[in-house]
Amino acid sequence: MTKPYLHYAWAMSYYSGKTRAYLRYKGIPHVEKTVRFWHMPMIQKKVGAQVMPVVVTPEGQWLQDTSSIIDLLEQRFPIAPVVPATPKQKLAAYLFEIWGDEFWVASAMHYRWNFEENYRTQFRKEGGDNLLPFAPRFIKNRIVDRVAVMLRGFCKGLGVVPAQLPAIERWTHAHLDALNAHFAQHPYLFGSRPSLGDFGLIGPLFAHLGRDPVPARELIAPRKHLAAWVARMQNPPTPQGGSFLPDDELPETLNVALRSVFGELWPQLEATLTECQKALPTLKPGRGFARILGKITIPFAGEPYRLGARPYPLWMAQRLLEVYRAFTPAEKAAVQPWLTALGGERAMQLDIQPRLQRMALHIAPA
Repeated sequence: MTKPYLHYAWAMSYYSGKTRAYLRYKGIPHVEKTVRFWHMPMIQKKVGAQVMPVVVTPEGQWLQDTSSIIDLLEQRFPIAPVVPATPKQKLAAYLFEIWGDEFWVASAMHYRWNFEENYRTQFRKEGGDNLLPFAPRFIKNRIVDRVAVMLRGFCKGLGVVPAQLPAIERWTHAHLDALNAHFAQHPYLFGSRPSLGDFGLIGPLFAHLGRDPVPARELIAPRKHLAAWVARMQNPPTPQGGSFLPDDELPETLNVALRSVFGELWPQLEATLTECQKALPTLKPGRGFARILGKITIPFAGEPYRLGARPYPLWMAQRLLEVYRAFTPAEKAAVQPWLTALGGERAMQLDIQPRLQRMALHIAPA
C-alpha cells in the first residue's frame, strides 16, 4: 500500500471516536484530517451528506457510516478480527454496537448541550478552530453558534427535554457504574481484545462524556476503571493484541447493559417499525424516511420515556438480525438460553419489513 487511508473527523465527533479507535487498534496506516468548512461540499458530493467521520481509501473510495466502514476494513485487514467467532460473543458484539451507536445518544446530547461550561470553554473555541482555522475569532464564533443551534435542535426529538432529564441522568449513572464494575475485571467487553461492541460504545463515552469538561470531570474521572478503558480504546497499548474469553464466555457484569438492550432499546425498535410502516404509503419513490418520525413511548430508567421514532436504528438492527439468522441450528440453540435469561427470547424474531437500505443519513425501503 503506497498511500494511507484518510480519516476526516473531529475529536468532538460522536462517531469519529469509533472509527479512530478502530483504525488505531488494527494498525491501519491512516492520516486524520480535521474537517474544515471548505471540506463540507466535497463530503456532501462524495457521500451524500455533510457528515463525519468519512474514510477515504488509498484507491480513492469514499466511505461513510462507521458500521459500513468497519465491515469493509475487516475484510481488508483480517488479522485480529473485532467480531468474535463464537455465537454468543458475536451476537453480543453487534448488540453492544447498536446500543452504543444509537441508545446512548440522548445521554450524550444532554451532557454536551445542557451544561453551558462545555460550550463556553471547549465546543465554541475548538469548533471554530476546526472549521475556520485562519479566520478572526468573531467569525469563528458566528459560524459555530449556527452549527450549535442546529445540533441542539436534535435534542427534542431524542427526548432530551426538561421533564425527562432526571431519567436520563439516573440511567447514565447506573450504566456507567455497571461498566466501571465490568472494566475492573476485564480490559474490554469480552476479554483482552476489543470487539465491535467496544467500538460502538466508545463513541459516546469518548467524545461527549469523556472529553466535554463537565461529564469528563463528574462522570468518567471518578470511575477509574471506566476511565482507563476510554484511554485504552483511543490509544491501544498493543495494537492487534489480546484475545476474547474462551468457551464463548460472557461475563455477568455485562448483564445490566444487555437487559437495557432487550428491555429498552428493543421496544424502541418495535415502536419505530410501526411508525415506519405507517409512513410507508406516503413515501415518495426513491426517497428515504424522515430522520425522525412520529412520537413513541418506551420504558427507560424504570419509567415511560417519550421521543421521536428514528428509522436509522432499524437498519442497524436488520444488520444484527441477519447475523443471527445466518447462525447454524446448533449456534442458535447455544444462544437461546442466554437470550431467554436476559429477556431477549423473542427479540431475534423481530420482522423488519420492508427490507431497509441506507441512503447516507436516511433509511429507505430496499
